[in-house]
Amino acid sequence: MPQGKIHRVGHACSYTPTALIHAAGFTPYRVLPVGDSPDRAGQLLHDNLCPHAKRILDRAMDEDLPDLDGMVFMNCCDAMRRLSDAWRTVRPKQGVVLVDLPVSPTDTSVSFFAGELTRLAQTLQEWSGQSFTSADISSSIDAMNEMAELLKEISKRARKGTLVGGSSRLQGLFNRGATEPLGQTMELLRSAVGAAERRPTAQNGVPVYLFGNVLPEPEAFAHFESCGVHIAGDSVCTGLRAFNRIGGGNSEDVFWRLARGLLDGPRCPRTFHPSQPGKIAEEVLAEAQACQAKGVIGYTMKFCDPYMSRLPGIRDALREAGLPLLLLDGDCTLRSIGQQRTRIEAFAEMLR
Repeated sequence: MPQGKIHRVGHACSYTPTALIHAAGFTPYRVLPVGDSPDRAGQLLHDNLCPHAKRILDRAMDEDLPDLDGMVFMNCCDAMRRLSDAWRTVRPKQGVVLVDLPVSPTDTSVSFFAGELTRLAQTLQEWSGQSFTSADISSSIDAMNEMAELLKEISKRARKGTLVGGSSRLQGLFNRGATEPLGQTMELLRSAVGAAERRPTAQNGVPVYLFGNVLPEPEAFAHFESCGVHIAGDSVCTGLRAFNRIGGGNSEDVFWRLARGLLDGPRCPRTFHPSQPGKIAEEVLAEAQACQAKGVIGYTMKFCDPYMSRLPGIRDALREAGLPLLLLDGDCTLRSIGQQRTRIEAFAEMLR
């Protein structure tokens, strides 16, 4: 690849093996559903499809993206599979690969997923014109793990109220970690961790736990706080969940290690263990109690089938524990968040 230019490979899912992309010499670039691109995805995708997928396609159709050497899609749900098809129509000259993603972390699934990651590595080598080794992948995993640890530390500061800029700044750092070259991001994060913490102040907002899928806009977190809530803990796929630390594992096969680490990471509603189909509800409850939340807010995209199937179990678990739940749905715009102000304010008042 030509030197001096940033070569990016796009992706759109937290399960994407970004360490593989990095090892191949590319900058992983998460295409976030942000910006003001006009709504044109309906020309190719059904109106009642996940807004996350549609907003990403809107950006591609509006050329609101940096140069990408290729696009990696994880076959995590039907909406992403349809987005992969539409992307090939909108950008017929761009390399596209669809990676099958198992729904459970069983040994059989891990072995299958390791094979898919091997196939992805071969595709990335074709795009870059350069080969890379297992040692290169291990090195990239270590670098990504270091970034995850730094973001975890910064996240802790935001949740206890000692990070200058609070949750809005934290989300901005998540976004930069997902889109910018690793070297630049690491320098920024080390600076943030090394900076003096501000003195904890009394939280005006009532502590809540936030879960959901995509919420990349820093302004959205400022909006929540302006409505009287303090996000004491969270699990959204554009937050810390997108920076999963990959463990060492017991295998010398780096693809198996990466597959196991991704499937064993923080649970997405489309991923579950056959013997514990309702485990996600237990995890939401446990995390909400751990951060001493007085209530829980679920923010999900409209028409998100995986979350729609899990929400009844989550609601029942929280109800039995006596934790109030507010469910919100959105369309990947700040407008939809703003329309929920009255409901969020009423929820916060109820929890006081």
